[in-house]
Amino acid sequence: MLLKPPVPTHRERKLRWHQLYGSAPALALAEAMHSDPRLYVVIVEGARELERLSAELEFFAAGAVSLLTFPDWEVLPYELFSPLPDITSDRLRTLHELPAARSGCLVVAADTIMQRLPPRAYVQARAFELTMGETLALEAFRARLIEAGYVSVSQVRSPGEFAVRGSLLDVFPMGSAQPLRIDLFDEEIEAIRRFDPDTQRSLDSLEQVRLLPAREVPLDSDAVREFRRRFRTRFEGDPMRTGVYRGVSEGLAPPGIEFYLPLFFETTDTLFDYLPKNAVLVHDAALHGTLIRDWQDIGHRYEERRHDVERPILTPDELFVGPDNLEKQLESFNSITLDAFKADLELAVTPSSQ
Repeated sequence: MLLKPPVPTHRERKLRWHQLYGSAPALALAEAMHSDPRLYVVIVEGARELERLSAELEFFAAGAVSLLTFPDWEVLPYELFSPLPDITSDRLRTLHELPAARSGCLVVAADTIMQRLPPRAYVQARAFELTMGETLALEAFRARLIEAGYVSVSQVRSPGEFAVRGSLLDVFPMGSAQPLRIDLFDEEIEAIRRFDPDTQRSLDSLEQVRLLPAREVPLDSDAVREFRRRFRTRFEGDPMRTGVYRGVSEGLAPPGIEFYLPLFFETTDTLFDYLPKNAVLVHDAALHGTLIRDWQDIGHRYEERRHDVERPILTPDELFVGPDNLEKQLESFNSITLDAFKADLELAVTPSSQ
C-alpha cells in the first residue's frame, strides 16, 4: 500500500488526515475501505467535487469497493422545476440500497445532506418485485404503476415511464440503467427482458426484477388526501388558487412538487437516518463554512419566493436541516476530517518499495 491511513476505532472515534493533496484523499480512502468493512460516507463541497472524487475512487478501488452517489436535485431551492428523471432514479436507487449497505462508499455534496427526505419506510414499502412465472393482472398493475408515480407513454425512453401494447408491458424502473419488457401469456409473466430504448431491441433475460417508486413523494389516494389536509392547515386562503394544490388533487405531480415533500408525510428523515450506525463520515475541514454558505443561499431564495400568494412555500426549516442540527447529527458518527495543514503526526506517503 502507498498510504497507511488510520481509521476510527471505539477509542478514537474522530480522526484527522493531514496534508493529502490532489488525488491523495481518494487513494487513502480506497485503501481504508479495502481493509475496513464499514460504509464510508464522503461529504464534498459540491456537484463538481462529487463527480471528480467518484471517478478517482472508482479508479483507485478498481472494482473492489461498492461505490454509491446521492446526487443533488440540480434545481435551485424553491424552483418551479423538478429534477430530471435520471437524477430521481439515481437518488431512489441509493435510498433503497443504503439501509442494507454494510461496506463501500457513498459520495454526497454538502448542500444535499441538508435536504429533508421521505421516511425510510416509504422507499422500502413502495418497492415491489416481479418474478417470471407469477400472475400479473395487467389493468391492476397499470393502476399500481400510476399510483407509484409512473407515467404512461407511447414509447418508453426515460426512467419512470411505462407503455402497454397488447400482451407486452414496457417499463423503465427507477434505479435501473435500462428499461424492461415484460411478456405476458394471459396473466402469467412469460418473459422479462431488458431492451434498448433507442432501437427497441430486446436484450438479456431476467428471472426477477424490482421496481422502485417513481418519485420521492407518493401520489396514491391516501397520500393525496393527507397532502390536501396538511396544505389547508399550513397555508391560509383558498387552496384552489394554487396550481400545486390543484395538480396534486388530480393525482398529478406539478413541477417543483419536491419542495412540498413534508406535506406528504407525518415525519421526514435525513440522509443520516438511512445510514448504518457504524458508518464513517469523511469531510473537509471547511465543511462547517460550506454548510453556513449553503444555508444562507437557501434563505435568500426563500425571501425572493415567499411573497407569491398563488404559490405559497414552506420555510427553510421545514424543507432543510440547518447547520447547527446537522453538526449534531455529524457528531454521532465516527469521522475523518481532511485537513490541508501539517500536523506533528501526519499521514505521509510511504514509498511502495518499503
